[in-house]
Amino acid sequence: MAGVNRWRAWSACLSEIHSDACASSSLRRRVLNMSVLVATGVLAAYLGSLVLMLLGQATFFEAAAMLVTFVLFGHWMEMRSRRGTSDAMRALFDLVPPQATVLRDGQEVSIPSAEVQVDDIVILKPGDKVPVDGAVTLGETSIDDALVTGESLPVTKRPGDPVVAGSINGSGSVRFQATKVGADTALAQIVDLVQRAQSSKAPGQRLADQAAQYLVILAVGAGLLTFLIWFFVIGAPITLALTFAISAVVIACPDALGLATPTAVAVGTGVAARHNILIKDAATLEGVAAITAIVLDKTGTLTAGKPTLTDVVVSGSVDEGELLRLVASAEQGSEHPLAEAIVNGARARGLELTEAAQFDSIAGHGIRATVGGRELLIGNTKLMRDQGVDATALEERAAALATAGKTPMFIAVDGQAAGLIAVADTVKPTAAEAILRLQARGIEPVMITGDNRRTAEAIATQLGIARFFAEVLPADKANHVKALQAEGKKVAMVGDGVNDAPALAQADIGIAIGAGTDVAIETANIVLMKSDPLDILRALLISKATVRKMKQNLFWAAIYNLLAIPVAAGVLYPAFGLELRPEWAALLMSASSIIVAVNALLLRGVERELGDPTQPTPAPAPMG
Repeated sequence: MAGVNRWRAWSACLSEIHSDACASSSLRRRVLNMSVLVATGVLAAYLGSLVLMLLGQATFFEAAAMLVTFVLFGHWMEMRSRRGTSDAMRALFDLVPPQATVLRDGQEVSIPSAEVQVDDIVILKPGDKVPVDGAVTLGETSIDDALVTGESLPVTKRPGDPVVAGSINGSGSVRFQATKVGADTALAQIVDLVQRAQSSKAPGQRLADQAAQYLVILAVGAGLLTFLIWFFVIGAPITLALTFAISAVVIACPDALGLATPTAVAVGTGVAARHNILIKDAATLEGVAAITAIVLDKTGTLTAGKPTLTDVVVSGSVDEGELLRLVASAEQGSEHPLAEAIVNGARARGLELTEAAQFDSIAGHGIRATVGGRELLIGNTKLMRDQGVDATALEERAAALATAGKTPMFIAVDGQAAGLIAVADTVKPTAAEAILRLQARGIEPVMITGDNRRTAEAIATQLGIARFFAEVLPADKANHVKALQAEGKKVAMVGDGVNDAPALAQADIGIAIGAGTDVAIETANIVLMKSDPLDILRALLISKATVRKMKQNLFWAAIYNLLAIPVAAGVLYPAFGLELRPEWAALLMSASSIIVAVNALLLRGVERELGDPTQPTPAPAPMG
C-alpha cells in the first residue's frame, strides 16, 4: 500500500512538471508562458544554426542542446527543493503497515491493510502499527501518536477512544472497529493536504505567469530587433548578427521566473509539515504574512479544554492531604467533569482512594457522601446553608478564587466547614509565550469565549490579552471577526469546535487546532496538529520567510533578465569586444535558475527559529 501511494505521489508530481513543460499544449490553448519561451529559444538556436550551416558558416547547435539540458537541470533543482517534503510524505506512507489482522467469522485473519473495510474488527498486538482509523472496542493500551498528531507522549486508549492510522501500539493488546479506511484516514488526508499545497499557485506565481506572456513577446522582439540592427543598420556579418539575436532570445527565457515561487512554496510547506503544521494551499502560505489580528477561542485553544484541580484550602482540623483524599473518594461516584478533575488531581498526588459507603447527588448544589465513616458535604454555599453548615469564614477566599476564573466548592466534614477545593480549565503552557511574541510582532491577539466575563477577564489578564469578547453565542463569533475586519484588520481565527466553523470561514485565515473537530479542520486554511499555541507563531514565521524568498526570487529573476538581454544583444561588443555566444547565454540563463532554487532551499534555515518539533510540550500550568 505504501509503495503504491508513493508511486502515485511521484507520478502526480512528474505529470505536473510535464504539463507545465509542454509548449505545444500551451500554444493550443493560446497561452504564452515559460514553456513557449524555452521552446522559442531552442528553435531559434536550432534554426539559426541550420541557416548558418547552409551558408557554410560556424554553427551553434550545441546551444539548443545546452538550453534543454539546463532547463531540465533547473526543474531537477526544483525537485530537489521539494525533496524535504517528499521525504516527510514517504515517512508518513511508511507508517501504514502492509498487513493487518482482522476478525472474520470469529477467526483472526491477516490481510493487506488496503483491504480493511469500515466496521471490520482489527486486532492490535504489542508493537503493531495501526493500519486504519477506528475506535477501541476491547482492551486497554498506550499508543504513540507522535508522527501523526505531534503528541509527544504515548496516550492511553480505552474502549470508545479513537485510534489513528500510522500510530504505534504499546505493550497492550486491543481490538478496535475500523471507522475510516484508505483515502479517508487522517494520515491519507494529511498527505493529500501537503500535496495540494505544493501543487497550488500563490498569488505571486500568478503574477509571474502573467509577466511571462509579455516576456515571450519581449524575447522574440529583442531577437528580431537585435538581428535587424546588427545586420541592416550596422552592417555586421550575418554570423555575428544571428549570434547576438539568438543569444538575446536564449537568455531571455525566464525559467528562473517560473521557479521563483514554486520552489519557495515547496520548501515552505515542507518545513511546516515537519513541524506538524498543515497549510492547505500556497495562497494561505502567502496570506498569513499579512495578518494583523488573531482571534483566539479560549476553550481548547488557549486552555486545555478540561478542568484541572488547582487549589485545596484547609480551614478545619482535617489536613490538606486527608481532606483531598476524602473528597476524591466521594467524587469517584460522580461522572461530572469537575469530579473527574478532583479524582485525577488526588491520584496525581499519590493518594489512596477508598469507596464511598453512601453517595447522594443533590441536583444543582453538590453531593452528600460517607467515606470511612465520615460524613461529607461538597458543593455551593446554598448546600451549606440548607444543611446548617456555617461556611462564612470561607466565603471571602471562595470569592477570590472565583475572581481568578476558578470554580470553588465548599467542603464540610461531619457537619463542620473544613475547607475549599477549586477546579479550573488550565492555560496551555505555551499560551502566554505565544501571546507575548505575537504582540512583539505587531499582531493584536483577541480572545473570544462563551464563558462569563469574570472568567474571561481572569484568563485574559493572566495571558496579557488586552481585548476580549465574553459570553459570546456560537452564532455570533463570526460577527465579531467581521467587526474586526471592518476596522481594516487582516484577521486570523483560531478555534477547535463545531461552533468555531462559521468564524473560521469568515476570517481571512482560518486556523484549526488539530485536536478539534472534523468540521473545524475542514473549514480552516491551516491545521495545527499538535494543538500548541506557539505553532500559530511558527506558521507566521514560515509564511513571512517564504514570502521573503518569493520576493527575492522574483526580483532576481526579473532584474537578471532586464540586464542580461542587452548584454546578449551585443551592447558591450563595440566598446569591449564582448560577444556572448548562445551556448554561454544558455549557461547564464541556467545560472539564474540555480540561484533561485538554492535561495529557496535556504528557507530551511528558518527551522532554527522554530525549535525542535520532536521536543515534548511542557505540562499545563495552573491558573492563578
